[in-house]
Amino acid sequence: MHHGNKPTSEQKLNSFFANLKKLKQRDHQEISSDGLVVHSEDAIWLDSQATGNPSEIGILVDIPAKSLEFYLQKIPANSSSDLQRHVHESVHYVIEGEGYSEIGDQVVTWSKGDFVYTPPWIWHRHYNPHSAEVQMLLVENSRALDALDANRRESLGMVSFEQYFKNNSVKNEGGIGNGDF
Repeated sequence: MHHGNKPTSEQKLNSFFANLKKLKQRDHQEISSDGLVVHSEDAIWLDSQATGNPSEIGILVDIPAKSLEFYLQKIPANSSSDLQRHVHESVHYVIEGEGYSEIGDQVVTWSKGDFVYTPPWIWHRHYNPHSAEVQMLLVENSRALDALDANRRESLGMVSFEQYFKNNSVKNEGGIGNGDF
């Protein structure tokens, strides 16, 4: 019985085999030039009102990557990002400036040319205690998790790791403080 525009079993099977053939013959080299070069000035910038902290995020929406997301981040002088965690991994490459990050219970310093890795679901915050702006390139595997509907982000706002966890003890591996989460 066939209902409306719903594909038949034969159509579904043909589609499955077409995809399988494509996977076995991945030597097609004709591609579009769209997104092969994306200019930093094409970033769409979110200001502090949108990010919820003093930093600005430049979204590079024209990069056609399927599993990775790319952002530019600016942290103004004498400020920071918020205390946050997310399911995806992230790597910040420091383009300009220097500072430090709280990543879980660790405090690490970084400067121009360094890569800062944040593991999944670890609370972290990036600081710029200096008089010059920090500029970073952020790469994260959030698109892969978005495709699986498995991504998640949380923020605790403008509080340090030490301040929050000094007042709120971790009760178990899956939860934070007083059952708030």
